[in-house]
Amino acid sequence: MAEPLYQAPREVPTSRPLLSCFPDLSRIETLEQSLRLPGFDSDSAFTLGTSLRSRLRTLYPHSPALISIALSSGQVLFLCSTSPGVTPDNHVWVARKMRTVSRFGVSSWYMGIKFAGDEAAFAAKYGLGESAGEYAIHGGAVPIRVRGVEGPVGVLVVSGLKQDEDHMAAVEALTALREDLDKE
Repeated sequence: MAEPLYQAPREVPTSRPLLSCFPDLSRIETLEQSLRLPGFDSDSAFTLGTSLRSRLRTLYPHSPALISIALSSGQVLFLCSTSPGVTPDNHVWVARKMRTVSRFGVSSWYMGIKFAGDEAAFAAKYGLGESAGEYAIHGGAVPIRVRGVEGPVGVLVVSGLKQDEDHMAAVEALTALREDLDKE
């Protein structure tokens, strides 16, 4: 049996505030491309999800959020809430954000900035018609990419905080995972 891709989370200072998002498409794209991992499996998904949950529980102890990590096939590898209070609506937002990343290959934050939050313009541009409500251009879903693989292999989604916080929590968690995997 092969060794798991990722063994243990590194010690991340969980109380440091999230970094700020930036509304610049080229910077968002550059950042997303820099998040390519050397590999990704269920062990790394579990570590990514549990470390992200710990961080969000520290930063937002009274703000429930839902974390979902799924492969591009739709297979869910990790799903949990950060605290009591997650509602079925959070699951709907996760699905909508995930569809956006899966279809367009960029973060839901990127698409929100690209269309200045104008969901009608987004829907019209891509001819979404009646299916427009199945997509969300609000931050929180980030593609999971692996070096040497074209296109995302999965999606990390955070739902329940402000959209910029959802987005940066996901970005920072992927950054920490990439740094840890690059050390191995």
